Amino acid sequence: MTDRTAPRPPQPSRAYLEALDATTRRRAAAFVPLVSGHSGSPADVRERVLARAATQEDDVVALAHEVFEHAEEAFEEVQSVAALAALLREHGHAVEVGTHGLSTSLRASAGQTDGPTVAIVAEYDALPEIGHACGHHIIAAAATGAFLALAQEDLPGRVLLLGTPAEEGNSGKEILARAGFFDGVDAAIMVHPFGYDVVDQPFLGRRQLVVRYTGVAAHASAQPFMGRNALDAVALNYQAVGLLRQYLPPSDRVHGVVREGGTRPSIVTETAVVEYYVRSAEASTLKDLSARLEDIAHGVAQATGTVAELAWDPVPYTLPLRTNGPLAARWAEHQAGRGRTALAGGVVPAELAASTDFGNVSVRIPSIHPMIAVSDPEIALHTREFAAAGATEAGDRAALDGAVGLALTALDWLYDPALRADVREDFEAAGGVVDVAGYFA
Repeated sequence: MTDRTAPRPPQPSRAYLEALDATTRRRAAAFVPLVSGHSGSPADVRERVLARAATQEDDVVALAHEVFEHAEEAFEEVQSVAALAALLREHGHAVEVGTHGLSTSLRASAGQTDGPTVAIVAEYDALPEIGHACGHHIIAAAATGAFLALAQEDLPGRVLLLGTPAEEGNSGKEILARAGFFDGVDAAIMVHPFGYDVVDQPFLGRRQLVVRYTGVAAHASAQPFMGRNALDAVALNYQAVGLLRQYLPPSDRVHGVVREGGTRPSIVTETAVVEYYVRSAEASTLKDLSARLEDIAHGVAQATGTVAELAWDPVPYTLPLRTNGPLAARWAEHQAGRGRTALAGGVVPAELAASTDFGNVSVRIPSIHPMIAVSDPEIALHTREFAAAGATEAGDRAALDGAVGLALTALDWLYDPALRADVREDFEAAGGVVDVAGYFA
């Protein structure tokens, strides 16, 4: 038998990616680093926290490596959360694992319970087949390292380490939030790996829509006229959604797959299913886009003589990320101390946007979700290349720099009442608390 190499499709042009990179470089060259107008924490306290962080660097890096090697998917992060808990207990801290309905959640607390409370948020789930291709091992290590650097300090408030499972497509934070996991938290911070250092990168809101069409089965040759083809309905739906894209705002995204398309060509398909991810940069425009997808689904059913059943959000939806300006400025100043320039929003093109369940936290509580560079800019999240980058020395450095940035930002927020007041004012000006669970009701 002759060996034949399987044909490979031509690779997409990189011209647009290169243009985006050139745009980012031009903007970054002209960027004036962010400066905070707040004094933050006392210098002697900062120095103690920095010294403590320096002594714990080996632990932070080892934790990142251990979580990377486990690479457990959503809701199955047993070894990963155990690794976080073991390190915390080794340093003398009480830890709760498995609270608020999720067995792989984690909570640890330090400081005064009668003062303001800031949460440092960790993620540690991985992706199927490609492991930690979103860098959650770095997130887990940075958050844990930040907590350890703060926990021995006599704080004027409370710091929580909150471990949140199942970010990848399952909205673990929203599940936990509805169960009260974030109750009593006044501010929340976390850091995420990326190809750039940027403090305010857009993250889109995301919903899931499953449309099931039911038609009438018939013999496709002998009596096709007696059938109503559900696969035709799915095909028409998919094409209609494709045509809709021309009229959507540039930040909107719709992408789908056919989950069921029939069984045999000789049978007019009775049932077919299409699934979409629906994304938008604003909660209000996500609501508009959802309505348009519903109109298409019902219109196609009428056109094909089928029945459409719509199922929204089999897991909780996520809302767009809201970045708190005063907290972001403190993060940027502390990253400058680590030799990083945290770019503001609008420098890195908004086209490079995904979604996160931390968006749902950010519209409940003043929050930041800065990005920290671990790879070359052209390497995308959710690729094997990004997973590999996260396992290098650059990934280790991101975990350490992230831990320091989170610790010092949390410290500033706890010590500086003027900062806390401005953080709250910025949050209210951006819309205040959103009723996440009832938003699309």
